[in-house]
Amino acid sequence: MRIWIAVLLLLLVACAAAYGWHALALDPGYVLVRFGGISIETSAVFALIALLLVWALASLAWRALRWPRAAWQRRARRRGHERLADGLVALVEGRYANATRELERASHVPILRAPALLARAHAAHARGDREAATAALDAAADSAAPAALALRARFLLDHGRAADALALLKPEVDKSTLSPAAWRSLSDATLQCGDTTTALQTLTPLARSQVLPPAEFAQLEARTLGAALAGAASADQLNVLWSGFSRAQRRIESVLIAYARRAATLGQPLAAMSEIESGLRREWSEPLVRAYGELGPAEASTRLRQAEGWLAAQPNSAALLLTLGRLCNQSELWGKAHGYLTRALAIEADAPAWEALGDTCAGQGDMAAAQVAYRNALRSERGEATATPDALRGPLDTRASVIEERSAHGVPRLVLPGR
Repeated sequence: MRIWIAVLLLLLVACAAAYGWHALALDPGYVLVRFGGISIETSAVFALIALLLVWALASLAWRALRWPRAAWQRRARRRGHERLADGLVALVEGRYANATRELERASHVPILRAPALLARAHAAHARGDREAATAALDAAADSAAPAALALRARFLLDHGRAADALALLKPEVDKSTLSPAAWRSLSDATLQCGDTTTALQTLTPLARSQVLPPAEFAQLEARTLGAALAGAASADQLNVLWSGFSRAQRRIESVLIAYARRAATLGQPLAAMSEIESGLRREWSEPLVRAYGELGPAEASTRLRQAEGWLAAQPNSAALLLTLGRLCNQSELWGKAHGYLTRALAIEADAPAWEALGDTCAGQGDMAAAQVAYRNALRSERGEATATPDALRGPLDTRASVIEERSAHGVPRLVLPGR
């Protein structure tokens, strides 16, 4: 198809040329130029050709006159690129003085001014020269304002001045002039300053720009949503936030835990229980079941009955046993708590289990064992060896439970945990 179109165009051009040549042959035109006492007569075709020749000669003469300056500019640009390259290499190598010198020279080339000044600000920041970094950013703002703003905010965060970075970036949010790097800095600043409302606003631009790897953005999203929920001042505000999250966001484990803990703190234990129970029905999670026992004393007996129902399916879950022990402590069922917690310690002897066992021993009036358990909690937190209380040496069951599992084809098989 394209060949036929090209042939057709060539035929049209040929026809137009033939027609024009025929018209000029019949009447080449007449041009009379009179200046003072001089008269020049010629045809229109010759006059047009003469004008084209004069224009070509004038162009060649102009280029010949500009050649020295153009050659000097080309040399300056080439040297500027070389200095910029040398400065960037020196910056990466940590030779900040050399980098500053080369980048300062490269900044005199107009086309390289912005990148050279931004890199020079990096070098000055790395050297700890705040005044030089600020001066370079001020100069770079004339031609690369978004980049200079993002870099200035990042430098403030590096110096621990999150509030100043937030004050610098927040007025630009409504103007939609922030670069992806600036949105990232704004997210960090808001989280450090506790401005969760603005932190939530940064998620959409960051997701759209894809400035972060998926795994890193997922972590930032979970952290931001969790901080917003933890900072809710009232139950109404918490519910508005929770209902505004997408289904995928509400299923993020850390976000669900943050909501449950805050809801329980604000006097909504049933809502917290419901969300955790729904999450556990979708998929078993050790952190979720551990959080189920950290919702305070409200509805402890109801939660205890629910958690005991999970024990048949998850007999080797240290988090579930810890939760059962905590719920028994809250219900003052010291004997049951002792059994659950010793079993939890046999599976995973961590600090929370030792601390809960200390509460159990204290509730039973065995202060000596309680003190040993509390000391073990501190030692476990520090990664040190723990000591078994005398009261636990006999009944402590260190054998793992045997549970039935089935293969992908439904064939039963016995699996010992830890093997």
